[in-house]
Amino acid sequence: METVRTYNDKVVRQFTVATILWGIVGMAVGAFIAAQLAWPALNFDIPWLTYSRLRPLHTNAVIFAFGGCALMGTAFYVVQRTCQARLFSDRLAAFVFWGWQLVIVAVAITLPLGITQSKEYAEPEWPIDILIAIVWVAFGIVFFGTIVKRRVKHIYVANWFYGAFIITVAVLHIVNNLALPVGLWKSYPVYSGAVDAMVQWWYGHNAVGFFLTAGFLGMMYYYVPKQAQRPVYSYRLSVVHFWALISVYMWAGPHHLQYTALPDWAQSLGMVFSLILLAPSWGGMINGMMTLSGAWHKLRTDPILKFMIVSLSFYGMSTFEGPMMSIKTVNSLSHYTDWTIGHVHAGALGWVAFISIGSLYCMIPRLLGLSGMYSTRAIDLHFWIATIGVVVYIASMWIAGVMQGLMWRATNPDGTLTYTFIESVAQTHPFYITRLVGGLLVLSGMFIMVWNTAKTWAMARQPVAAVPIPTVVAA
Repeated sequence: METVRTYNDKVVRQFTVATILWGIVGMAVGAFIAAQLAWPALNFDIPWLTYSRLRPLHTNAVIFAFGGCALMGTAFYVVQRTCQARLFSDRLAAFVFWGWQLVIVAVAITLPLGITQSKEYAEPEWPIDILIAIVWVAFGIVFFGTIVKRRVKHIYVANWFYGAFIITVAVLHIVNNLALPVGLWKSYPVYSGAVDAMVQWWYGHNAVGFFLTAGFLGMMYYYVPKQAQRPVYSYRLSVVHFWALISVYMWAGPHHLQYTALPDWAQSLGMVFSLILLAPSWGGMINGMMTLSGAWHKLRTDPILKFMIVSLSFYGMSTFEGPMMSIKTVNSLSHYTDWTIGHVHAGALGWVAFISIGSLYCMIPRLLGLSGMYSTRAIDLHFWIATIGVVVYIASMWIAGVMQGLMWRATNPDGTLTYTFIESVAQTHPFYITRLVGGLLVLSGMFIMVWNTAKTWAMARQPVAAVPIPTVVAA
């Protein structure tokens, strides 16, 4: 007798919608504060509209709301398919979704009000940090519980990346946010001085390494082969990529603290491990791209693959640029300049957003029982608008950053500075306007995605069919 079990795709659909909506919110706030840098009066002298309060809102919305929902949704989708098992607990999965949305709303309210720890990527105060930890542990229980109940012996490599991302982010979040509360919305970290800075950037860089890299590599290792309808180029390389990446990434954080009070040996250690990191990063990029071997012709007609392959290009570029910027002589030019902003957005927009968008376009029709999105031409238009926007954005910041670094270090024969700081700001102004144009193009692409997704949802008029998990049980 044959029994049919079904996957829990309801929570995946919820995370998919949340990803797109929070993406628009986060990128819209980013465009607004980019405009403020060009025209400071746009804060209208309202405290909660100032750049200092909206900038952390932008980073949290894009990284943890947009990126977090994309990671959670795709993790739940991928782990079920690769394990041929329903999620460990439907109720706990629903708690993860609604709990994460509560975290996002709480952060969106408190940060503009000035309630913050003032720690990069870790601004929320202690009550929200506790909620994040609870939701994250629930996320881990659902994910690893599903792996435990898997109906295939093998654990696919994408799940290794998702699993490492879940475990490591939990450790990073808890250790970095150890604090002593002195009120409902105020606390002080248990660390002080250079130790606090070191712990913060151990967290900060590994949030990049595991939240924004390992998790999205799990996404890449499932959706690129799925969309290309080709096996991973080298499964052995994917396993080497995994172990090399997670072994090395943890040690690279000190490169954020070059020329600071951090001991010189720690700065040098961060630089060395950053340079070593280039090898596994490029190994993963090459593995993803070479998955298209024998299927390169599909790029002419499949804009979803374009998103994915270009995202891998940006991943390779960012993971080359990062180690180069960690070299002390280069860092002496790039640090505190807009070159860093260009680098961050090459990774955040070019790699993270593009692989997320491509994966969602791949996944949405399957969630709705359809053969494809409503409009392939709209996906293609989204791709070109977003690509042009990202290139305009990062190129303007690269040029501005190098110019700033050179102006700040220029000296006259008598040793005095050639330029005042305000002169460098004035010279940067045209690049801030250019950056805004690039950001608005990327945001416009997201609105195209909303329209296309809504039309696709409307096509699925019939109730979503249950996706069977193949199994045969003897009578």
